[in-house]
Amino acid sequence: MPELSQESEHGSEHGSEPGSEHGGAAKPFGWVAVTGPSMVPTLYHGDFLVVRYGNRVRAGDIVVLRHPFQQDLLVVKRAVERREGGWWVLGDNSFAGGDSTDYGTVPHDLILGRVRFRYRPLKPGQRSPLTLLRWAVSAARPVFSDRSASRRLRAR
Repeated sequence: MPELSQESEHGSEHGSEPGSEHGGAAKPFGWVAVTGPSMVPTLYHGDFLVVRYGNRVRAGDIVVLRHPFQQDLLVVKRAVERREGGWWVLGDNSFAGGDSTDYGTVPHDLILGRVRFRYRPLKPGQRSPLTLLRWAVSAARPVFSDRSASRRLRAR
């Protein structure tokens, strides 16, 4: 199952492209919610991501893209390598599927932007002081490109 994400109310509105607002100036940032396991251990179901729209993509970046066959769905994957006609994207969890091994190279115009920041909400029932401290330290993190992951994924 692909790592599907839904655009937030702060993302595109009424079917307009993310990064644009009612045909006006482009919005540089938006956020999406992660659903599914295909990017575990980097991202988990329930994480929220800040996306920089229109940002240049490099191998190793985590990107948000429109699913090639269901373009109303957003997908979060790692851009592994540039190929003729677009990007080869893979999930960090090889057992989950829903990436370029299923739908091939993703055209450049379907890549919306790079993930810049991750927020992981507090899970229900996490109330001990130590758990709250651990959550406070790790809940919000920048997302960096992982060039070594890109090389490992290309070897698959």
